[in-house]
Amino acid sequence: MLVLLFKNFIRSKGTKIGLLFLLTIGFISFLIGRQFQEKQQNNIDEAVIYQKEHIARNAAFHKDEIGLLLYYIKFSLVNNTLPISSLAIGQRDVNPSIQSVTIRGLEAQKYDSELNNPSNLLSGNIDFSFVLLYLFPLLIIAFSYNIISEEKESGTWKIVATQSPNTFLYILKLFYIRILSLIALLSFLLFIAAFLLKIPIDKAFILFYGIAVLYVLFWYAVCFFIVSLQKNSSFNAVILLTIWLFLIIILPAGINTYIINKYKVPEALELTLTQRNAYHEKWDMDKQKTLDKFYKHYPQFKHYTLPESEFSWLWYYAMQQMGDDESAVQSKELESKLEQRNNTSEWIAQFIPTLHTQIQLNEIAKSDLRNQLLFLKETNQFHEKLRLHFYPKIFNNAPVNQQKWETFKVETFDNKSETNYVKAFLPLLVFNLVLIGFGWRNFKR
Repeated sequence: MLVLLFKNFIRSKGTKIGLLFLLTIGFISFLIGRQFQEKQQNNIDEAVIYQKEHIARNAAFHKDEIGLLLYYIKFSLVNNTLPISSLAIGQRDVNPSIQSVTIRGLEAQKYDSELNNPSNLLSGNIDFSFVLLYLFPLLIIAFSYNIISEEKESGTWKIVATQSPNTFLYILKLFYIRILSLIALLSFLLFIAAFLLKIPIDKAFILFYGIAVLYVLFWYAVCFFIVSLQKNSSFNAVILLTIWLFLIIILPAGINTYIINKYKVPEALELTLTQRNAYHEKWDMDKQKTLDKFYKHYPQFKHYTLPESEFSWLWYYAMQQMGDDESAVQSKELESKLEQRNNTSEWIAQFIPTLHTQIQLNEIAKSDLRNQLLFLKETNQFHEKLRLHFYPKIFNNAPVNQQKWETFKVETFDNKSETNYVKAFLPLLVFNLVLIGFGWRNFKR
């Protein structure tokens, strides 16, 4: 019986077209993922070459004053991109994965990003997570909405009911065949992705696969519940498409609007202007006042005194530091509000399977907002480390040619945070069990 049902299902022209469509879109998403990988790797390679040549060129040109040299030199920090990120690009197409900064004011540099076509950013990338989240459910709905109603409307259901000793078991077999076909397609696509995109079969990949399978099962559970109401095909199709529209587009858009309005963040541009104004106004202030604030921040540099010359690098870099210090409140507020947005969205997503899946996939791929916030924190530490290394050399006017410039390589930030398995799997499991339970109750009535 099971083999016969499978043959009947797979021979359908609609089934073949649907599976072929998903297979084609899946391969297109892999090509987009590979382009993303290549772009990220090219950017890193170029950053490594550029930093080496940039430092050597400036060190040869500005050989007399290390303070002037460090005004120009940029040092790069890379946010490591995992191969699995090509399956769920997330915020990586908006936020830069490389920060190149001088030791001057950080806030004016931290939010620089690549120039991108805003229309492309609005539409986003058709990565595999998009295919899974948006297109798999549509095919599941197309396969499942008329499982019983079609046979009732064609008059064959009575024959099935008389020939089958257990009609509920028959319905389960119909769903089993459809579930098996989509899980097989999903498994095949991810296996090909691992080969094409060189994704290691590690904990992250297995977790990604597990979340994807549970998401597919969630939509089958939704269909199972709607079919259990035993309405006509038109009703089932309309209700299922309405649920898809609500869970995929309307509800996420509404939640996003709510979070943005609840946690209004200061604009990065406003923060940059605050830092620059705080720095520029120091040109008209008493130099000693600027230095006193600088010594308060860095008491270890108190023994460096202001020279009598009209301009000194001690005073100049003290001004730059004060620009950051005076914009620190806004900077912390921006960071805090972004963290609140992320925490709130994660909490709400526990009750919305589509949002939860998207957030979890991005988290596994290290392409979520939390990863970007950690990268910005690492940028702060990276910049501070550079300042503490070079400030004494600038204040002592150390010879440029005695510095080991070749030792300053592009550094990499690796996000070591682990995904919580219970947090990742539990919401989807609960929704699946609840929907299957209600559907089973309806069929048993």
